[in-house]
Amino acid sequence: MFVSIMWGFMSETRSKIRLFVRSNLATDGICELTPDHAHYLYNVMRQREGAQVGLFNGRDGEWRAEIISINKNRCSLAVIVQTAPQGIPPDLWLLFAPIKKTRTDFIVEKAAELGCSRIRPIFTRNTNSERLRIDRLQAHAIEAAEQCGETSIAQVDPPMKLRDVFEGWNVDRRLMFCDESRDAPPAQVALRNADHGSWAILIGPEGGFSQAEAEQIRSLPFVQPVTLGPRVLRADTAAVSAITLWQAFLGDWL
Repeated sequence: MFVSIMWGFMSETRSKIRLFVRSNLATDGICELTPDHAHYLYNVMRQREGAQVGLFNGRDGEWRAEIISINKNRCSLAVIVQTAPQGIPPDLWLLFAPIKKTRTDFIVEKAAELGCSRIRPIFTRNTNSERLRIDRLQAHAIEAAEQCGETSIAQVDPPMKLRDVFEGWNVDRRLMFCDESRDAPPAQVALRNADHGSWAILIGPEGGFSQAEAEQIRSLPFVQPVTLGPRVLRADTAAVSAITLWQAFLGDWL
């Protein structure tokens, strides 16, 4: 009953179908969708003239728009009213070593859903996947925002080598280093009294960091090593766990 009541309330203000667009959004504006979006609305969702859709662009909040013309390749919408202000996600980055394709996709998708503002693949000594299509990963981040009701889009950066990541690093951004050696306090202990502000989370590859890499990371003054419990976690599980813990103590879940 609670879910039904809540959904009934939300459906009066925000549309059930949400799409990310590049266009500026404002009252009485017209938005032309891409052929892919037109196909999705017309052939997949069976939407026709008069149907209402939620639009957001990562800048102007979310807007309700009405379809004024549609076919399998084109769709025009009239922008009606703003239904949610532009959200500002926590200043949290995820740095992770890419793994197998579907699991890398999973990491990007869940990082976007959980509120990371920036996602950066890194290559380490034991990284076992070096072929990345950043455009495809960015598309996963956009789809995650469409599904979870977010109005901002996590930025997926081109990959970097670990040794280059910390050149020019702003020392005001704390780094939560998920240390598989377990020579660190539990994350919930380390985060309980930590300062709010700019943070990043670092997740290693399936084979772990090399000893030299781990020692270099621990030596940095802005690094907070943590452990993620008594079990050995897969990289994708570790990413979700670490973001969840950070959000619970320092993020916008409070």
